[in-house]
Amino acid sequence: MPELLGRIIERIGSTYTVSSNLELTIEANPDDINIKSLLQWKNFGVNRLSIGLQSFNDDELKWMNRAHSAKEGLEAVRLAQEAGFNNITIDLIYGSKFQSTSSWQKTLDTVTDLKIQHISAYNLTVEEKTRLGVMHSRGTEPMIDEDLSGSQFLLMKRKLEDAGFVHYEVSNFGLPGFFSKHNSNYWLLKHYAGFGPSAHSCNGYSRQWNIKSNAAYIQKIKLGETCFEKEELRLHDRYNEYVMTRLRTLWGCDTKEMASLFGTGLTTDFVKQVKNNALITERNGVYALNAEGLLQADGIAASLFVV
Repeated sequence: MPELLGRIIERIGSTYTVSSNLELTIEANPDDINIKSLLQWKNFGVNRLSIGLQSFNDDELKWMNRAHSAKEGLEAVRLAQEAGFNNITIDLIYGSKFQSTSSWQKTLDTVTDLKIQHISAYNLTVEEKTRLGVMHSRGTEPMIDEDLSGSQFLLMKRKLEDAGFVHYEVSNFGLPGFFSKHNSNYWLLKHYAGFGPSAHSCNGYSRQWNIKSNAAYIQKIKLGETCFEKEELRLHDRYNEYVMTRLRTLWGCDTKEMASLFGTGLTTDFVKQVKNNALITERNGVYALNAEGLLQADGIAASLFVV
């Protein structure tokens, strides 16, 4: 409901001091986008639009149970640009059975032709209790070809970087000046506040998450009761999260910053573990993953965790 969104944004502005350099993003599917909705969002102050395209293949979109077609996805981007949005990001999926190397190349060509500012591209993953996970276990869907998806990742990295995009996080590419401020805050371990059911917040030393039920959340707010659960983050928890998030980014793990945050002991141990790793590069005390290393980011980070 657009009116409700407007009220929420207005209340945030009247309750908090809002930065003059605010990034206000709304996520929308192509079937949510029309000239009326776009103009309403702009009127509310939305200045960044995230569109869930996922694919330019109609068969793949049907397989994903998406409501839009490839043509409608492209039209949504065009309409947003006509409405004056100049900070647009799209979501893509690679690694599915519908993507060959040649079709993925065509997808990337289409993306660069769109003249958008940001791309988030995710490797298809299979979760056990999902519909796709069940189909995989029954053999009615083929297993993901890790070698193929890996080659598609490297192709995407080369293609988008050649087009001027910066690969600043494993799954994210942005033109200079158009990195996602919202997600970058997570990766740089800055503090954030979440409002509404299921929303998460973190102040660097503790993390909390609101209850999921809309009705229960509203009721507890009305009664002035606690509507969240909370956990305190130990030193090792904060260290592990730093390693996990920063290795996924171009900013990498800065040993000076690590020593300040976690002490020299953990930092020295970290350097001993990574200094001879061929998948990790070092520059001025900052350790980051190379292209091949990014393919194994989660596994490399997990191997460095302190238990």
